[in-house]
Amino acid sequence: MFNTSGIEHTFNKKGDVSEVINGTLPLGTTSPTAMWNESCGEQLQDFGRPEKIIIGVMLAIITAVTVMGNTLVVIAVCVVKKLRQPSNYLLVSLAVADLSVAIVVMPFVIVTDLTGGKWLFGEVFCNIFIGMDVMCCTASIMTLCVISVDRYLGITRPLTYPARQNGQLMAKMILGVWLVSASITLPPFCGWAKNVHTAGVCLISQDFGYTIYSTAVAFYIPMLVMLVMYYKIFRAARKSGAKHRFTDLSRRERLETVTNEALRMQGLKPPGVAEECAALSRLLNRERRNISIFKREQKAATTLGVIVGVFAVCWLPFFILSTARPFICGVECSCVPIWLERTLLWLGYANSLMNPFIYAFFNRDLRSTYRDLLRCRYRNINRRLSAVGVHEALKV
Repeated sequence: MFNTSGIEHTFNKKGDVSEVINGTLPLGTTSPTAMWNESCGEQLQDFGRPEKIIIGVMLAIITAVTVMGNTLVVIAVCVVKKLRQPSNYLLVSLAVADLSVAIVVMPFVIVTDLTGGKWLFGEVFCNIFIGMDVMCCTASIMTLCVISVDRYLGITRPLTYPARQNGQLMAKMILGVWLVSASITLPPFCGWAKNVHTAGVCLISQDFGYTIYSTAVAFYIPMLVMLVMYYKIFRAARKSGAKHRFTDLSRRERLETVTNEALRMQGLKPPGVAEECAALSRLLNRERRNISIFKREQKAATTLGVIVGVFAVCWLPFFILSTARPFICGVECSCVPIWLERTLLWLGYANSLMNPFIYAFFNRDLRSTYRDLLRCRYRNINRRLSAVGVHEALKV
């Protein structure tokens, strides 16, 4: 995201420009494994054939798994009736954004990486590519932010918020996410900040104002919102645990024993037994309902904690680098070593790979659907999922 750069020229002391093609250097110079650009201070990688094969296979596997995982999410929500809930529309939007990253962005980044950082696809497509890269990655990040808010409201307002969840509301939220993502993509096309495209270079605009605006909207603000939502859900879960003290289940067991005994004695109909039985049944139902709420809060806190943690590990290093780069290197090029830049970029792209598996890990219905789809068990998939849900409900 934001960069597919590789400076393809070296400058001698007289100011002549010597183009580096296919890893060769001008006559009279040696051929190291990495070339240095004196104008930008950027080191170009010159991979041998074995290195290119290894890197190409690894990046191709990342791309293929990203496509597979996010395709499973889209198919699962579209096919399984139980998953066609308004809140899961956000998961589809997230999967579409991540799928777009894998299909539209990653292949061109792989080619650029294997050529040592040289952009081969021309100036016009460079602008289109940067626009798609920025929009898809930003949409993925913004959707994660909206999902965290959705989960927080669902936990803290269980009676009012679900009633407001409907397809139209979710559609508006998803549309808002993509419009905000487009707002970061459009400025370079409207003359505010021009992308950098010289020989072999395709780099997003390094304009100071645009860099601060784009990184803030695409990452720092969503990250702050996700951290606040996680803190609030975590605090709600701790407060619920301290209030109900469910770590000791002896109270529930005692209630069940007394209730069963009262039900057994109800046939004898001694005075007051029926009233006590009804009161104990109501109390036990309340306990079960509170346990269910507590478990849901704990699960939401754990899920969101993992999502925020993985998100931060994947994207924070890259955005710190992207924010600092124009202030260190200037606005004309990148002086960051290519190996570091590309490593952090692919670490960010890896977030698109992990998102579908994180949600599947914490969602039994998604796991079951993935399993059935991978085994090509399409028939009666809705019936099997409903039967599993009933079985789990009877265990509570």
